[in-house]
Amino acid sequence: MTQMTAMFVMFFLYGLLPAAGLYLGYRGIKKVTAPKMLQYKAMPQLGYIPEKSLPNDVKTALEQINQKGEKLRLIYGDTNNDGKIDDKDTVNETYIMIQNLMDTHIPQAVADYRRLHDLDVADGALADTTKIKHSNVTGKEALLDILKTINTQFDDLLNASYHQDGQKLLVANRYLQSRFDNPATTVAAPSLSDIGSPDTVANTDKNSDPIETSPQEKSTQAKSN
Repeated sequence: MTQMTAMFVMFFLYGLLPAAGLYLGYRGIKKVTAPKMLQYKAMPQLGYIPEKSLPNDVKTALEQINQKGEKLRLIYGDTNNDGKIDDKDTVNETYIMIQNLMDTHIPQAVADYRRLHDLDVADGALADTTKIKHSNVTGKEALLDILKTINTQFDDLLNASYHQDGQKLLVANRYLQSRFDNPATTVAAPSLSDIGSPDTVANTDKNSDPIETSPQEKSTQAKSN
């Protein structure tokens, strides 16, 4: 082993490896001790907020809104039913309203509450116990009222979507029953492109009546008589 090789091995064993170990240990400890952040798929703007900085009832309300908002975005945003929201979908007013609530109004309300919470230099209970001037609610209660209003609105939208889609199923079933209860007896059923024309079956039956006598048959019958 040459002197240069020996120096390189010594540097690797006693310099590089300990430094790498210290760095990886520091990263591991930092990751373990770092506060857990909020994780809401439909509201990524809240991802910078530590979970411990919000009361449990606020986090519960946010979780409910996150789940409902994610469903509503797909219902009202995916207008061509291809499973994704893109430029091919038609933007409607309801989708814009949902988007604004999730992206702007809710993060702003949470930020306002956290500022109220940070004003208290003691135990941080000011926003949870002190009534806001000219009102009968605390900062925490005001935030919960906002979240409750949004939660109720999302429930109404989901309920309306349920009944709307349910009506489509009922209409489809009534249509199919009406077609099957009055089938064409002498010809094959018309194609789907013909469904909806009230004269389709009637004209088909008339043109294919097996009892109707042709002019040649009438002439033959006259001669025989």
